[in-house]
Amino acid sequence: MIKNLEKYKIVLASGSPRRQQFLKDLDIPFSIRLKSIDETFSNDLKGRAIAEYLAKAKADAFQDLVENEILITADTIVWHNQIALNKPKNADEAFEMIHALQGDVHEVISAFCIKSKTKQVVKSQTTKVNFDNLTEEEIWYYIDTYKPFDKAGAYGIQEWIGQVGISKIEGCFYNVMGLPTQLFYSTLKTFIQ
Repeated sequence: MIKNLEKYKIVLASGSPRRQQFLKDLDIPFSIRLKSIDETFSNDLKGRAIAEYLAKAKADAFQDLVENEILITADTIVWHNQIALNKPKNADEAFEMIHALQGDVHEVISAFCIKSKTKQVVKSQTTKVNFDNLTEEEIWYYIDTYKPFDKAGAYGIQEWIGQVGISKIEGCFYNVMGLPTQLFYSTLKTFIQ
């Protein structure tokens, strides 16, 4: 696939440092182009449908792709008790989210859209995460130290809280960080053939 990619200009529409690092780690050369969109969604959407809707909405903002460009957008939500947890607005909201997740299982759903001038594909993956019980002091320590305000569900599995608070996952680890890398790579490979 790496050889086939030379024919294309890959555009990543994400300010996420984790997604940018994933593409670097996959040896995919890319440029970054950002557009802001309205990320509200209908209350009728549940779980996977929310993440896929948002990934597609981000791609729909780009109507100006040229012939050899491939756009990549993505979105991650934490789905718990039939509620989508996005990024917390402040420390108190981050505390509420982490406190609600502890001692329970939640789903992390990451969706991505790959789009060219003539076609697009949207896919998603779900990972189940078991969160252990934490003390209030531990939760506040994490929030004060790591400031997880750019993360769905107010936590990063790759950070301290993931090491001390997550007892088990079922599914793709990288999905919890924001991109199901194996599914993304295989989809991109098929997309450019």
